[in-house]
Amino acid sequence: MLYLFVKATLSGIIVMLVSEVARKYPGLGGLIASLPLISILGIIWLWRDTADVERIAAHSEATFWFVLPSLPMFLLFPAALRLGMNFWLALGLTCALTITLYTLTLWLLPRIGINL
Repeated sequence: MLYLFVKATLSGIIVMLVSEVARKYPGLGGLIASLPLISILGIIWLWRDTADVERIAAHSEATFWFVLPSLPMFLLFPAALRLGMNFWLALGLTCALTITLYTLTLWLLPRIGINL
């Protein structure tokens, strides 16, 4: 139980750090958010929990493929805001787009020989 608490607390601290830094320095907050900290923590927790090299390699590879469909959100969301779109509408639409791109990725990857 303590282990789960430590994992949750550390992950939450990272999210809090990003939001607090971004409040004063948006660029630095973006840099911290772009670091694969959560992925690295996930890999560390997975190693500690399983020590299964193949599972960790598969997790890392899947993370790569799922980062790609999330990238358009980070260009379209600020563009929508700058064009005057309501914050929640812009966020909702770009999240919906990201979900659509994830679905497309899940459909496309096996067809090109990549099985996650």
